[in-house]
Amino acid sequence: MLKDLLYVIPKEKHSQEDLKEILTNHPEIKFVSLVGIDLSGNDTDERIPMKIFMDDISGFLKGAIQTDGSSVVLPGIATLNNAKVDMIADTDVNWFVDYNFELMYEDTNRPVGTLRIPCFLIHEGNAVDSRHILKAATTLVKDSLFDSYKKYPELLSAYNATFDDVDDVVATAATELEFWVKTPDDKAEVQELFTSQFLQEQYWTRTKGAVRSALEETLLLMEAYGLEPEMGHKEVGGVKAHLTETGDLTHVMEQLEIDWKYADAVQAADNELFVRSLVKETFRRYGLDVTFLAKPINGVAGSGEHTHLSIALKLKNGKRFNLYASTNSSFLSIYGYGSLMGILKNYEVINPIVSATNDSLRRLKPGFEAPVCIVTSLGHSVEVPSRNRTILLGVIRDLANPLSTRFELRAPNPFTNTYLALAALFTTSMDGINYAIENKKTEDALLAELSKSAGEDAAYLEKDRAYRSEEDVFEDFTDEERSKLFGKAPATVYENTSAFGKYPEKVAVLKAGDVFTEKILNSFRIGVERRWLTEINSRIVSDYANEIRGFKKLHSAERALDLDVANWEKINALRLYLLKDTYSTKSLFTRISDATEAENYDEVSNLQIELDAKMKELRDLYISYRKNLIDIE
Repeated sequence: MLKDLLYVIPKEKHSQEDLKEILTNHPEIKFVSLVGIDLSGNDTDERIPMKIFMDDISGFLKGAIQTDGSSVVLPGIATLNNAKVDMIADTDVNWFVDYNFELMYEDTNRPVGTLRIPCFLIHEGNAVDSRHILKAATTLVKDSLFDSYKKYPELLSAYNATFDDVDDVVATAATELEFWVKTPDDKAEVQELFTSQFLQEQYWTRTKGAVRSALEETLLLMEAYGLEPEMGHKEVGGVKAHLTETGDLTHVMEQLEIDWKYADAVQAADNELFVRSLVKETFRRYGLDVTFLAKPINGVAGSGEHTHLSIALKLKNGKRFNLYASTNSSFLSIYGYGSLMGILKNYEVINPIVSATNDSLRRLKPGFEAPVCIVTSLGHSVEVPSRNRTILLGVIRDLANPLSTRFELRAPNPFTNTYLALAALFTTSMDGINYAIENKKTEDALLAELSKSAGEDAAYLEKDRAYRSEEDVFEDFTDEERSKLFGKAPATVYENTSAFGKYPEKVAVLKAGDVFTEKILNSFRIGVERRWLTEINSRIVSDYANEIRGFKKLHSAERALDLDVANWEKINALRLYLLKDTYSTKSLFTRISDATEAENYDEVSNLQIELDAKMKELRDLYISYRKNLIDIE
C-alpha cells in the first residue's frame, strides 16, 4: 500500500492544470491544509474539503483563505481591532501529503490524506510569518553575492568562471532531530537515567520491539517522501526496557536521533517541520509517546537539534561549488571565514531567536557538551578536521569532499524556530562575508583575525573577545575565564531577549535587507516574554509547588539520629522559604508573582535564577536525607 500513495507534489507541478489532474487521480486526498508559520514557530493546521479547493485552485494560490490574528502568535501586529491575516501559498517548495493511517478511504482502500500547502501570512499587505523571513534572508544572500560578483569579478576566478557563467547562489541547510520516546505513564528514576547516561549504556545500541519498528517505519516513510534519511540511532539518554510475560517491552525510556540530507534553506525548514509530525504520529501508532522538549528531565541529557548551513555557487554549465570550502590550502574560503565571523560577532542577537524558552536554557548549562560559549574550533591543522564538541559553532569538513563543508550550530533544540534561526544565521553571515569581500581580505588575513587573542585589536571582531579555541572550553577554562574570553551566557529568557536593547549595532545587522524589521523583532520579543512569564507563573511555580509538597518527613522521632533531624530542618526551612507566606514575609513564589504583576521583569528574571538554585539545593538535600534513613515512616 505504501508504494501506491502520493507523498509529494513537487514545486514543478503547482500549476492549476497539474494540480487538478494529480488530485483527481488521488481521491483519497480528501483535504487541504494551508500551513503558515507564526513567529513562535507554530504551524497552522486546518481541514478544508478537497471539493472547495478544486473549485477555486487559483483563488487558493493567490490568497482566498484568511485566518484570525488571534489564532497565530503575531503580537503587536495582528491586534484584536486589526486581526485579518491572509494566507498565500508558496509554490516554490514541495508540498507534502499527510496521511491518517487510522482512517481508510473505502473506494481506494487507502488512508485519507491531507495536502499540506506551505503559505505566507500577510497582514496589511506585508508578509509577517517565519517562512517569509527566511526566504528574505536567502534572497539577501543571493542578491549580495551577485552584486559582489558584478563589482569584483575577480572573485570568480577561483572557480574558473565569469559573472555571465553564474546561474544561482543557494543558501542550504539541514537539521538533526533528537527526541525522547517512552511508554505512556511510565517513569524512570532520574538517578537510574543519569547512571546509564554516564556509562553510555544506550548510545548507538540496538533498538528493540516497538521502538525499533517505529524508528524503521519512520525512516521508510521519510524515504517515500523523498527526504533522504541518512541515519536513525539511539542517543546517549535512556534505560533498558522491561520485558513482559507476553514478550512486549514496557517501561520504555529512550533517546533517539534521526538525520537526513540537506536542501535549500526554506525547504530544509519545511522538511524538519514535517518530520517532527511524522515521528510523533508514527511512534504513537506503536503506543509510544514522543517529546521534543529540550530538557524533559532535569539532570539527564537534553535533546538538541544541531543546525547545519552552507552557501553554494551554481554555474550555468551545471557545476556546483561550496563557497565555504577553500580552493587553496586553508581551513575555509574567504566566504567561510567571513560567515563564521559574522555569526560569532553578532551571536548575542541570534541567541534570543535560537533559545527562546525556559526549556531551551535548561539544556544549555556548562558541561554535558552544552554549547554556551560564543566560540568556534577549526582544528589543530588543515589536514585534521576539528570535532570539538564543546564549542558553539563547529566547522564540519571532509577533505575528500569539499561540497560537504558546512557550519554546525549546536545550540538549537527541537522547538527552536528553525525558519527564524536560519534567517538570523544567514543574515549575520552576509555581514561578515561583505566585510571580507569589500576589504579584499585574504584567507590568511581572516584566519589570523578569527584566531586573535582577547585584547588584540581587529578590524571586524571585538577587541576584548576571543573567538577560536581548540581546547575543551569547559575543562580547560574557569568560569571566569570563559566569561571574559567568550562572553557570559544568559541564564533566563529575559536576559536573552534583553540583548535586542543592549546591542543596537548588532540588531541593525539583522535588519539588513529588511529581513527582520523593527515591527517583526518587537512582535517576536513580546511573544517570547509573554510565554516566559506565563510559563513561570502558571506552570513552573505550580510544578515546583507540587514537588515541594512531595518532600515529606520520612523519619520517626524515636529512630532518627541528630543528622536526620538536622537534614529535615534544612529541608523544611527551604520548603517554607519557597512556598509559605506569613504575616511578615512573602515566599519566593509570591515575590515572583508580585514582580510579574508590577511588570518588573528584571526582578522576575533574578528571582527565577534564585528559584532554580533553591530547587536544586532542596532536591540534593532531600536525596541526602533519604539515603541516610533505614526505617521510613
